[in-house]
Amino acid sequence: MKSVRYATLPLVVVGVLLLSPALRAQEWTRFRGPNGTGVGKPLSLPETLTEKDYRWKITLPGFGHSSPVLWGKRLYVTSANPDEGKRHLLCIDSDTGNILWKQTWNFTAYHRHEYNSFASSTPTVDAERVYVLWHTPESVVLHALDHKGKPLWKKELGKVNLQHGGGSSPIVVDDTVIVSVEQEGDGNTGNLFGIDSKTGDVRWQNPRNPSQGAPYATPLVNRTEDGKNEIIFSSSSHGFTSLDPKTGSRNWELGNLFPLRCVTSPIRVGDMVLATCGTGGGDKSAVAVRLPSRTKGQNPEMVYRIPKGVSYVPTPIVSEGRVYFWGDNGVVSCYEGATGKEMWRERVGGDYFGSPVLCNGKLLAIGTRGELAVISAGSTFKLIGKYELGELSHATPAIANGMLYIRTESHLVAIAGK
Repeated sequence: MKSVRYATLPLVVVGVLLLSPALRAQEWTRFRGPNGTGVGKPLSLPETLTEKDYRWKITLPGFGHSSPVLWGKRLYVTSANPDEGKRHLLCIDSDTGNILWKQTWNFTAYHRHEYNSFASSTPTVDAERVYVLWHTPESVVLHALDHKGKPLWKKELGKVNLQHGGGSSPIVVDDTVIVSVEQEGDGNTGNLFGIDSKTGDVRWQNPRNPSQGAPYATPLVNRTEDGKNEIIFSSSSHGFTSLDPKTGSRNWELGNLFPLRCVTSPIRVGDMVLATCGTGGGDKSAVAVRLPSRTKGQNPEMVYRIPKGVSYVPTPIVSEGRVYFWGDNGVVSCYEGATGKEMWRERVGGDYFGSPVLCNGKLLAIGTRGELAVISAGSTFKLIGKYELGELSHATPAIANGMLYIRTESHLVAIAGK
């Protein structure tokens, strides 16, 4: 592996914070970490990076694009081997890289987009269980296992019609697992599900209109002004939809916002929610909507639209009131979150499907060719450097337990902070 030294300042992100076990157990439990923000606890990374700097590196049994998640010292990741017809969930000791257990399911390979995989859905985890979602055209199935690998329950959620294959990820809100099974094509009604995390029983399901570009977005959990949780979904067929996670009842909806497929997850920007839509090789746009407020007598309303130059697959990220779009084509742009005014736009280089993460003022993202790019999150652009990982990756990094966890297509790497 080639060693890369930065031409600018060394990458020093700050020292590792000492956290209690209770806090550590909740650092990175779902896609993009704490409530999907992509913001990790501070850690220091080495100035240069080669395999000698890895805490550990393991080979996965197959391939995939899902991201790792953690609870305590247990790290979970999925992979799939279509030639063998096997899908796997691995539990790994996050300190040593030792595989504690592996659960395997049989499957038959199906049509998917060339850039998708058979293990693209990121698991989610809570204090009692880990949940993994598997897609096939014939059935979408949610499995729950305890932290020792014992299967507890599974729930079949019906067929799915998606031209690109599966990829949406479940999340846990209190004691309910939220799953999106949206459909494409006329007459294929989809559903949003709320599933009892202990029993696997369906508590509620909310029907969704089909579209020509079903969403792959993982929903946002937002805390309302009265201290309650709401789940916010984005799609071309419904726009933004807010549901009560306990009952599935609709709080509000604002449609006709997204003319194209929603892949990025919604994010909270001040008193607004923002999401993007687009196509792989065509138009891309972002929309920001003011959240409703009973105390202000405010209904949800669109505040601004960014008509081009945003990301399609990588979810944007917020820092100090600024929104960063890490474009699929390696162009990163920064906007004022409150107004949608562009502050800067610069080319980092490469192609990206994984989403950026934020660590102490630094944005990190992995390119498809296996480069970890690091830039400063600020009002001006600054490329800090790039690490070469040696293998392609479509995954989003995880930051927990004072380490950075990177999933390439067939390996998992841990880089310890100083």
